[in-house]
Amino acid sequence: QLVESGGGLVESGGSLRLSCEVDGIVFSFYDMMWYRQPPGKQRELVAAAHADRTTNYADFAKARFVVSRDNPKKTLVLQMNSLQPEDTAVYYCNARQGRTTYWGQGVQVVVSS
Repeated sequence: QLVESGGGLVESGGSLRLSCEVDGIVFSFYDMMWYRQPPGKQRELVAAAHADRTTNYADFAKARFVVSRDNPKKTLVLQMNSLQPEDTAVYYCNARQGRTTYWGQGVQVVVSS
C-alpha cells in the first residue's frame, strides 16, 4: 500500500513537500519513483530514488525538486521548490521491483499564477 500526502494549492514560486508512506512490501528492495499527470496529458516520470540509493530526475525537475527516501521509515519524499503553473498535476508514488509495481492513489498539486 502506497499513500501520498502533502499536495494542495500553492502560489507560483512556492514550495510543497510530498510524502509517500509505504506498507506491505520490503521498501528497501524497491526502486521508488514519483510520476505526475498534468491535466489532459500523459503520466510522466518526475524523479526516482532507486534501491541502490542513486537518484535521477526529469529535466524539468533537476534544478527545483529533490527526491529522498527513508528506508527505516518506509517513506519517499519529494521536495518541490519554485513551483510553476505547469507543475499542476496529480502526483503519484510508484514502487517497482522487476515486473512487480505498485501505485499510490495520487495527490493533487495546483499551482496558481
